[in-house]
Amino acid sequence: MQIKYTLLGGAVAMLVAGSAFAQDLVVKIGHVAPTSGGIAHLGKDNEMGARMAIDELNAKGVTIGGKKAKFELLAEDDAADPKQGTAAAQKLVDAKVNGVIGHLNSGTSIPASKIYSDAGIPQISPSATNPKFTRNGYKTTFRVVADDVHLGGTLGKYAVQQLKGKSIAVIDDRTAYGQGVADEFEKGVKAAGGKTVAREFTNDKATDFTAILTSLKAKKPDVVFFGGMDAVAGPMLRQMKQLGIEAKFVGGDGICSGELPKLAAGTMADGQVVCAEAGGVEGAAKKSMDDFYAAFKKKFNTDVQVYSPYVYDAVNVMVAAMVKAGSADPAKYLPVLAKTEGYKGVTGTIGFDSKGDIKNGALTLYTYKGGKRDQIAVVR
Repeated sequence: MQIKYTLLGGAVAMLVAGSAFAQDLVVKIGHVAPTSGGIAHLGKDNEMGARMAIDELNAKGVTIGGKKAKFELLAEDDAADPKQGTAAAQKLVDAKVNGVIGHLNSGTSIPASKIYSDAGIPQISPSATNPKFTRNGYKTTFRVVADDVHLGGTLGKYAVQQLKGKSIAVIDDRTAYGQGVADEFEKGVKAAGGKTVAREFTNDKATDFTAILTSLKAKKPDVVFFGGMDAVAGPMLRQMKQLGIEAKFVGGDGICSGELPKLAAGTMADGQVVCAEAGGVEGAAKKSMDDFYAAFKKKFNTDVQVYSPYVYDAVNVMVAAMVKAGSADPAKYLPVLAKTEGYKGVTGTIGFDSKGDIKNGALTLYTYKGGKRDQIAVVR
């Protein structure tokens, strides 16, 4: 009789424990970025931004629909490859994630967006800037950064009006991001009354640009624009120096990293490089970004590269919608997410338009001095 009672007691205890456990709501957030390959430093930066947000949310004890939420990060590597990106997306869908933050690149974000849309899972990219990303009519697709129309166009006008570029050359890496931002840069140059003297292309794995740069040198460019990422821009800057090309070097957020001076191996002159990063804060709002940079450094013992603050905001915006909807069910919180307005993030105020694009997106222009990024201005 005593044994039966013990078993019964154990069963009761298990039932009670199970009941208590059922009060916790497990929320799975997927994250995809290239954590291997040439831009792994950027992908790892993104993933750390997600981990920072998840850790803080769990420490706060967030409740959704009256239940304490336990957030789990399911991180995938897409190696900046579209095929691997769609495989990672399908893996997250199969894992029944509640939402996805990513991908980093436009070339992986765009094909993955259909997979998330078909599954009804919200996707917020912290860094995909190609306009096509939000132009497919998917209700699940969002981004927290300005697109290439804004970014490339602004840089094009800056190259003519501020850098006084008279002979502007354009190179792109033929990815969705690189080609897209280069196209918009060219439009910006023309809109400002400037002209481009050459358009060349390479690829996102290239390391030798001698043929392209030798051809450009003959045209005596005073500004060279590169649409691509820092892993390619660094060696390109080295070879420009070797060939005696002293032009200003301009690029989008893909080159605007803390790693660029190392990748260029000390060949960048102060003020030579001008780049733009989607997002930006000024005045009193700048403190929240500065605080994030300090907290990130303390937590991971490394500096922010580019996008981790946007990943951090994207996670928090998604969770804020779940809290407001009282549910982590994608079908229930998605309409609330779409109506996000006036969310105060570390990267600025976030709200989405009908396409899922950020409203009134800011850009921050930077240069490099003494091997460090130096802010020029925030523009809208």
